[in-house]
Amino acid sequence: MWERKKIKERGKQVVHKNYWTAIVVCFLIALFTGEFGTSTLGIWQEEDSLDPNYIIHQQEYEIDSFFTKRDSKEALTDTQLKIAKATEANLNSILRPQKYIFKIWDAITSFHINQPKLGIGLSIGAVIALVFTILVADPLIVGGKKYFINAQKGKNARVRNLGEVFQKEHWLNVVVIMFLRNLYNALWYLTIVGGVIKTYEYRMIPYLLAENPNMKRKEAFHISKQMMKGNKWRVFVLDISFFGWYFLSVLTFGLLSILYVNPYNAATNAELYVELKQGLDDIS
Repeated sequence: MWERKKIKERGKQVVHKNYWTAIVVCFLIALFTGEFGTSTLGIWQEEDSLDPNYIIHQQEYEIDSFFTKRDSKEALTDTQLKIAKATEANLNSILRPQKYIFKIWDAITSFHINQPKLGIGLSIGAVIALVFTILVADPLIVGGKKYFINAQKGKNARVRNLGEVFQKEHWLNVVVIMFLRNLYNALWYLTIVGGVIKTYEYRMIPYLLAENPNMKRKEAFHISKQMMKGNKWRVFVLDISFFGWYFLSVLTFGLLSILYVNPYNAATNAELYVELKQGLDDIS
């Protein structure tokens, strides 16, 4: 049975051995995929990402929503507002595949309130962002897992690991499986609790694809499910254990995340994958 402290300690050691390349890899992933929410502020962390009523708020309607109620924002100090936005950005990085549902909802809402030009613009933007996510961002995420798995195993971990998944014989399979993973997650999130459970159940799919980009869809989902069986709560606790680091990162406006927390988190999760995979191999 794996231990959280040991997993995290091994993750730290990997970061120390591969510090500068790990920073570059995590920064590129944060920049182009929206992972690591507090690190970069761009299209991935816009406040409409989690708010299905964002367009209505922009029209000054009085509708409650998470971190976006006008009265609540007015009552916050500048520091509290920054912390709230950083927290929302972290949630956004967790729920990134689902945010396009909200963007589409924004577009529908804008048509409903007689803002057709805004609706068309939002629709086009959502489609472009979604296509980029499917074809580029998701494979990059898998490439990032490849880098940290190599680093964990003491292999030749290089920034170019990010591009290996884009090879002709690998790319399409990775695109399809990652798209289905995100789609299933999005549909399960309609049940609220089911979405959280499935997010953890599908968690190891990118790592499995990183090691075997030609893996079949059913096999990837099945193995990830087996690896996470009985481990969901413990992995959730592992995630929670990083919240102190996230808070410190907020105080540095994301700089600490770029320089340490993101690589530390990514390396720890790679350690977790290798540990769970080894446990599954031992059982079989």
